Amino acid sequence: MKRVLMIAFHFPPVSGSSGVQRTLRFAQSLPGLGWQPTVISAHPRSYERTSPDLLREIPGTVNVVRAFSFDAVRTLSVGGRYPGFLARPDRWWPWRIGALVAGLKLLREQRFDVIWSTYPIPTAHLVAAALHERSGVPWVADFRDPMAQDGYPEDPKTWRAFKAIEERTVARAARSVFTTSGAAQAYRERYHDLPGDRFVVIENGYDEQTFASARRQGTHDEALHPGRVTLLHSGIVYPSERDPTHLLEALAKLKVDGTIDRHNFCVRFRASEHDGLIQRLAEASDVMDLVELLSPVPYGEALEEMLRADALLVLQASNCNAQIPAKLYEYLRAERPILALTDPTGDTAGVVLRAGIPAVASLDSAADIAALLARFVDQPEQRRDWIARPESVRRASRQARAVELARLLNEVSARVDPS
Repeated sequence: MKRVLMIAFHFPPVSGSSGVQRTLRFAQSLPGLGWQPTVISAHPRSYERTSPDLLREIPGTVNVVRAFSFDAVRTLSVGGRYPGFLARPDRWWPWRIGALVAGLKLLREQRFDVIWSTYPIPTAHLVAAALHERSGVPWVADFRDPMAQDGYPEDPKTWRAFKAIEERTVARAARSVFTTSGAAQAYRERYHDLPGDRFVVIENGYDEQTFASARRQGTHDEALHPGRVTLLHSGIVYPSERDPTHLLEALAKLKVDGTIDRHNFCVRFRASEHDGLIQRLAEASDVMDLVELLSPVPYGEALEEMLRADALLVLQASNCNAQIPAKLYEYLRAERPILALTDPTGDTAGVVLRAGIPAVASLDSAADIAALLARFVDQPEQRRDWIARPESVRRASRQARAVELARLLNEVSARVDPS
């Protein structure tokens, strides 16, 4: 059994981050694929929200080290104000100290074949870089999404910090992993002096066991609102990257022409984290009677809710064409119709279209969205055509992704560290 040291800020009991699923499911599956993981995560006080529901899913054989950490902004701000450096490169930078101490201790006590770290907390890559440089153990950096982008982060000093970490990471890591082909290709072009095979793709996915449990325990045959078409968006609605403005304008258009009303139609936003924004936009468009804003629920309940929705809603703006919402893979597995409001040329639309789902409309076009919603409401007999093909669902399982990761870890551990 080979050993991998996993550096992951997001790990149970954190709540509200889709990234926790990626690391947790890898940790569950890797032992069956010849790799024993040890996870260095953060003390739970670092997290804004926690939930115990995923703790029981951590395998007893996986050693989890919860290193010293705290949220510098939340802990050190005065009257809600704080100097910018407290959030640079991220607000959990104190974790670097605790994780580095814990990692060096583990490396002294055990032999590890690979170090693996996962973004979007840049500090995770800083910890892994330091451990790699001090130990010589090869490193796989899981970027998931692009890091330093045009206009993101908005603060110039934070952007420069992101860029410096990104450059150090791609130069030192044996492999940089992304969740979309668009992101991997963008990095090949950005760092064209490095071999192209240093940038690889392992997509996100869904966990079959959790879905099976949700189906056994839930009332999935019962609609969320019997007699009322209910579309569900499960997860964060980012004001720019998943801007709901044109969706709500489309609802207003359909309401005025009589296609939908509060008796036959509803859009449910579950755990949007921006309920205030959605409410203001809905009120401005006079469609608040068509919208539900609901609080987060435990993960299993969120999946059970997907199984009962009339359709599942994807929002992804064109400024994220090289990114795919992790929730989309759970949508595929839920075997419910999917409506993708996204750029038809982006990677999110690519997943939907390859799954055989023709329901794509541009997120920045209220007219396109209205036309798509009208089709869904007026043609119930065609909704089965908006469900993912079974072969696309099978390929998207977390177990399949773990096989890809194990193959990559085997490859990296068998090579001489390129640094």
